[in-house]
Amino acid sequence: QVQLVESGGGLVQPGGSLRLSCSASGFTLDDATIGWFRRAPGKEREEVACISSSSSDGSTFYPDFVKGRFAISRDSAKNTVFLQMNTLKPEDTAVYFCAAVEDPDCGAEYDYWGKGTLVTVTS
Repeated sequence: QVQLVESGGGLVQPGGSLRLSCSASGFTLDDATIGWFRRAPGKEREEVACISSSSSDGSTFYPDFVKGRFAISRDSAKNTVFLQMNTLKPEDTAVYFCAAVEDPDCGAEYDYWGKGTLVTVTS
């Protein structure tokens, strides 16, 4: 059974940083494309980062609103994908989810989802 579990969320002041983790069981994250998404209160879910599978080129994708502030990476030995978030803004407040699909490249529809971790950016 595939499980994705996010951790690392919490309360942070504007301008601060957090690192989210996405750990997998029953699944090798190296073989998958991994995405990080978020859903803010009253808003639709949006993708904030993607890393293609290691069998592809491991390329990353970020939308403009997080480019230069967020970075996705993977630790194959720990079967974990990280989302480093810097220079956080109040509008980054949301529940953050990781998702996985056994497809080499970003842009595919995701098959597996975690339950999310809450990030709150406030002074």
